[in-house]
Amino acid sequence: MDDIPAGARPQNPPGLDPEDYYFEGPLMVFTAAYHLKRGYCCGSGCRHCPYTENCAADQNAPKSS
Repeated sequence: MDDIPAGARPQNPPGLDPEDYYFEGPLMVFTAAYHLKRGYCCGSGCRHCPYTENCAADQNAPKSS
């Protein structure tokens, strides 16, 4: 599926369940399930952030004039 060599990515990152993340190429992507367990928006603009109403990334975005 991707060109990542075997052993180049962690198999089971400590403290994470399989439903908490997936790999897209070399990047680990956190799922909405992980963010809900975390309990708040980190402000990084995560793809699956379930906190769209109070997203810290949106609050930190520059205001348009």
